[in-house]
Amino acid sequence: MAWINDTTLRDGEQAPYVAFNTREKLEIAQGLVACGADELEIGIPAMGVCEQEDIKELLALGLDAQMMTWNRATMHDLEASIACGVKAVDLSIPVSDILIDVKFGGNKERMLRQLEEVVTAAKQEGVYVCIGAEDSSRASLEFIEEVMRLGNAVGADRFRYCDTVGIMTPSRTFDTISRLSRLDLLPIEMHTHNDYGLANANAISGLDAGAISVNTTVIGLGERAGNASFEQISMALKHLYCENRKIDAVAIRTLIDTVAKAANIHLAPNAPIIGERLFAHESGIHADGMMKHGSAYEPFDAIEVGGHREFPIGKHSGTSTIMYHLKSLGIDADKSSLKNLLPAIREIVTSRKRVLDDTELLHLYRDSVCL
Repeated sequence: MAWINDTTLRDGEQAPYVAFNTREKLEIAQGLVACGADELEIGIPAMGVCEQEDIKELLALGLDAQMMTWNRATMHDLEASIACGVKAVDLSIPVSDILIDVKFGGNKERMLRQLEEVVTAAKQEGVYVCIGAEDSSRASLEFIEEVMRLGNAVGADRFRYCDTVGIMTPSRTFDTISRLSRLDLLPIEMHTHNDYGLANANAISGLDAGAISVNTTVIGLGERAGNASFEQISMALKHLYCENRKIDAVAIRTLIDTVAKAANIHLAPNAPIIGERLFAHESGIHADGMMKHGSAYEPFDAIEVGGHREFPIGKHSGTSTIMYHLKSLGIDADKSSLKNLLPAIREIVTSRKRVLDDTELLHLYRDSVCL
């Protein structure tokens, strides 16, 4: 079963204009674990005392998930993490020529020596180490292999392949991760960004190719276009990959609402998994099908994610929808008599860009009956 490492509290909070307070962080962490996250990346200790205090409070929750912090591969950052009491760290290094030039003046050997020193020190402290290879998707595979071999030699536990600027495609991801997995050096974790809308697809493709872990954030929150989505990846693994994942309907709604509110983000009404209009069926054919069979036009039940099914009275509604609403009002109408209502409904909805409510339908129906 794939391992979900959620980084809402680190990479998610790095989204522009976002800042979580301590209470929000605690609520998010508890919600993530309640919804099946296996591991949480909970912050960056090197940011200072306030961040460190938040990390300590998160650790004190005693949640049933491994807690990890993000660090540059420096002794200063590692020491800050160890002082907080964490037992797992991500040690980030640049692996593309672009970022090695920016951060190490192009000196790969200095970067590798520094990585070796910090990983060795972390393992001497009994800390779980993930090597975060920043900008992997713009790095040469030969150099990534060199980093993985070094990590394996000094006892690192995992390698994070980072599509930092979101340029991978699913097919390229599969080929790349397949090649790196065959080396059998370190377990691979996927860290994907959504600049071209492919973060989820690339994350899943990496798992298909042999990666064992994937980074996510709630509602895909993150830098620029964001990261792979926790709720979307979780549901895909449960339903499309038949993994035994328990997703609590109340908890997932609470978690989504907490993160969206804390980030001051309004969710799209058609957002996958949790959009408020996701289970609304207006098309006459679809609505009729759903009334006859609950799986006709839905891949999973609305109840599973705290949603509810609706049949709005709109431009594309058919007589089945009209009968459904009239019946809820205690009216057993003849289906053939309702066809004359549809043109009027379409005209009203089209002109004002808003569906009818039950009261309006009732008035329209009574007027038609009186004609």
